[in-house]
Order: sequence, then C-alpha cells, then structure tokens
Amino acid sequence: MTTPLPPGSRRPRGRRGRLAVTTAALTSLVALAACAGPPKDAGTGGTPARLSASTPPARGAIDSFTWAVYAEPPTLDYTLAFDYPQNTILSNVCESLMRWTPGLTLEPGLARKASNPDPTTWVYDLRPGVRFHDGRTMTADDVVYSLGRQRDPDNAAAWAQNFQNVTSIEKTGPLQVTVKLRKPDSQFPQYMATAAGVVASKAGVEAAGKNYGTTGGLACTGPFELGTWSKGQSIELERFDGYWGTKAKAKKAVFRVLTDPSARTNAMLSGEVDGGYLIPTESYGRLRESGIGTLYFGEGLSTVNVNITDMRGPLGDLRVRKALSLALDRSGFVRAGLGGAGTVTSSLTTRAAWAGASEQTRKAAFAALPPATQDIEKAKALIKEAGATGKTLTVATSSIGQDVSLLATAIQAAGTQIGLKINLRTIAPNAFTALFTDPEAREGIDMFPLTYYDSITDPLDLLTNFKTGAYLNFADFSDKGYDALVDQATSVYEPEQRMRIETELQKRVAEQLPWIPVAEWPTAVFLNKRITGAPTTIAYMYYPWAADVGAAAPGAAQ
Repeated sequence: MTTPLPPGSRRPRGRRGRLAVTTAALTSLVALAACAGPPKDAGTGGTPARLSASTPPARGAIDSFTWAVYAEPPTLDYTLAFDYPQNTILSNVCESLMRWTPGLTLEPGLARKASNPDPTTWVYDLRPGVRFHDGRTMTADDVVYSLGRQRDPDNAAAWAQNFQNVTSIEKTGPLQVTVKLRKPDSQFPQYMATAAGVVASKAGVEAAGKNYGTTGGLACTGPFELGTWSKGQSIELERFDGYWGTKAKAKKAVFRVLTDPSARTNAMLSGEVDGGYLIPTESYGRLRESGIGTLYFGEGLSTVNVNITDMRGPLGDLRVRKALSLALDRSGFVRAGLGGAGTVTSSLTTRAAWAGASEQTRKAAFAALPPATQDIEKAKALIKEAGATGKTLTVATSSIGQDVSLLATAIQAAGTQIGLKINLRTIAPNAFTALFTDPEAREGIDMFPLTYYDSITDPLDLLTNFKTGAYLNFADFSDKGYDALVDQATSVYEPEQRMRIETELQKRVAEQLPWIPVAEWPTAVFLNKRITGAPTTIAYMYYPWAADVGAAAPGAAQ
C-alpha cells in the first residue's frame, strides 16, 4: 500500500502478460484480479527506459550477498510494514496467505487454496506442515491471531484500513480460516498477498511482547530468518533450512544501511555491496557505464506525486493546488530527477494499474485528465484570483535521492514563478519515513514528495487513499460523493464493472488534486556480475525475492 517516498512510497509500466494462478480453487481470485499485470499495449507511456521482465536466473548457490537499503527500518513488525526499507527486507522473512508474483499476479502462499463461497465470505485452506522460524508448526490459530493484530487499534497497524469490512476471522478447521465481511470487498482478498496477510507464530509474537519487530526473531515462515541486526549499520538474514518451499540459493543476505545516495552508488561500484533497488537516479549513467554489472528497469506500478499534507492554509483553496500543478516543470523533473527513466503524467494512477479493464475503459480513465504541460500564465492568474500572492508554503525535502530533493526544488521553483513563497525543510533519510506514520512529524509541512507504489494491480489501491479518514489522507480531504463511489467500487468483484466506477473516481481526484501527480517511474535494480536472479518488478515488496538471488556463473559458492 503504500508509501513514501523515498524515495518514497509505492509503481508502472510494461509488457507483461498475465500469469495463471496455479490452484484451480483460486478461480474467484483470478476473476477479481483479472488481467493482473500491465496490459500488453499500455507500455510505459513513452518512457525511454527499456523494461526487462526479469534478470537472468541464478546458475548456482552462493554463500552470501550484500544489498543496499537507503534507510534502516524502525521496526520489522509486519503490521507496520508500510515503506520500502521494511518491506524489501521483511518480504524474505515473513510470508502471507497469498503471494504476489514477479509478474504482479496472485498465486497461493501460505494458503494452498482460497475460495469465495458467497460475496461476504473468504475461506483459506492452509498448507500442512509449514514451520515457523521458532520451530513451531503453523496452524489456523496462528492465522487468526496474525490477522487479528492488523485489526487491533492498539497496534496502530498501517494495514488496518484493509480490514475495515471484516466482521470476523475464525478458525473453521485445524488448517482452515474463514473471514466474514460486512459487505462484499474486492480489495481484501488481493491484499492477502501483501504484508496485510502475513502469518507469524502466535507464541513467538506474544513471547517478544513490545520488542516484537525490533529485537530477536520474527517467528515467521519465509526462506530467510532474521539474524544479526547491527543498529544503524546492517541487518543480516540467515537461510532457513526448514523452509516449506524452494530453499534460498544464498546462505545469507546482508542489508547494508547507506543513507547517502553517493555512498550507496560507490558501494555498488566498488563491490562493497552486490546490488540494490531504488537506485539513486543521478547514478543511472555511472552504473550503466561501469562495466561491473547491469542496471535493469522493470514494472513499478509507481507514480511520483506531491502529497498535500495541510489544507488549513493556502492549499485549502483548489485554485492554489491547480496553479502549482500547472506551474510544475514535469518534463524537467523527469530528465533531472528521474534520470530520464520516467514519463510525465497528470494521473495519480499508472496505466498498468488498469490492466484488468477493457481498452475502452482504460482510454476513458485517462481521456478526461488535464494536460501535464506547464502553463505559468494561467497558474499566475489562479494565484491572483485566489488572493494567494505572497503566501508561504513549506515543502519537506531530503537527501535520500535526487528524485526527492529535485522534486522539492521543482515545487519551490514553480511556486516562486507564480507568486508564492516556498520554504524547504530538510529531513534526514531515516526520519523521512516518519512523515507517513507520525502526525507530529508533519507539523508545519504543507507538502512533500511522495512516490506511491500500488500493492495490488488495481487503481483502487491508490484511489481509496482519498476517502475520508484514509491512512494516507494526511490533509483530511473529504467528499461524501467520493466516499460513496469508493464503497461502490470496493463491493464489485467483477474487474471491468469495478474499473468503470474507478474511472469516475480518477476523474474526481484529477479535479480536486488532493495530491499533485508528476510522473510514472519504473523500478530500477542493479546487480553486479557476481549475482543474478532478483526480480525487476515492484513485486520485491511482498515476494521473497532474495531467495532467487544466486551466483551469476556456475561453480563453487563464494
């Protein structure tokens, strides 16, 4: 679901066909996920980055590999896994009932079968003999407990919104859990492939108490288990040899915390780290030309936006939000901030998110959007009309990467050109994620750069963020008509019918600008010549990608 931006928070494009779900009993899920994965004709909207479906498969085992992350997770508690650093690591340790594949489709995870006997019931039949890292065997009790933690208001769970229609989660057999819904919910079963659907050992979580997620093990089921966590430096994952699935190719995965973009790039160039996602955009050229590895781009389902966090001031006037949108030099930002590997947009949703819709519906979803071109004179007129000339706004920025810092600068330049005063407030990379979880961290901030990645291949993943009271609705945008449409779309399992409703939601968001859309952005991953196997898509947020990483060449592990 999303989040931040680090560079930010959650992705686009591509040419990927849909993958068949491997269990016949998942027919209901196939119906609701429909054409999950970007439509073959949607492409990248003109982005110059060539997308790769994957990296070459590993040719052998490896003792260990080292991966760069831009910030240290504040916790690895799955209920708070709402940003890149947490999910990049956690996806290899904790598993969910369903699984998001590298092709961005759904398949069975810890549930071997999911069925939908009626519109308000989902039944999950669990895999037998699955072991937790704490040695216990997974039961239905663990699933009931794990999903229940997401609903507990005392946990401040980031995924609680996805359980809003759940009335009960009950054990209906030793290896069966039944979820009852207040009303039909097309999104809930899809989110069971994200951190929302993680299953951990009840006994293990309870034993850890308040320290769960910060010290000790995580008592999950993934191909790796949490090893040494050297605060401020690195997190090590050790291969779990009791894993129920395919054993990881590496014995150890080491995540190095490198908050400075130049340091991350230099570590890759020197071989200090073997690879990483979220490559600093200013380093694309150096890494491409280095000869020590390959920079890949893949489907990201990501949009780069300006998140409006306070509508009590000038931004409460729609004319001011429209003026800033008109004044933004999106093309310049894509060239400089995204290294040319993106495409300008006036849509908060990516074209790939509409994969489940017909061509007619996809076209309708984008036809009514305003142009993404710059119009300074029209923007000036709107500021003058709103009486906002000379008003001051504050934008958060960070040294996380050029995509953040240059977008903040672009906002400042746009505002200055049209008569606003824009102040920049610099926030440390490790503290930037707090903007998404701590209202106090947003005090005095009117806007900040936000890269939002879809956690499922459905436009509603993003569009629901503007419902009254939604987790990422930081500016408290509220529109009863919009809320009603979100509820209506959520209740429809059939993709085409649902996406026709979502087309109207997209139109309303474009008119009201609770966030200002800037660009679509593919996923970037760099691998040196020693390793291969990592997926190129945003699936790494919820898929155990590190288990696929191994030696690029056959031979002895090293």
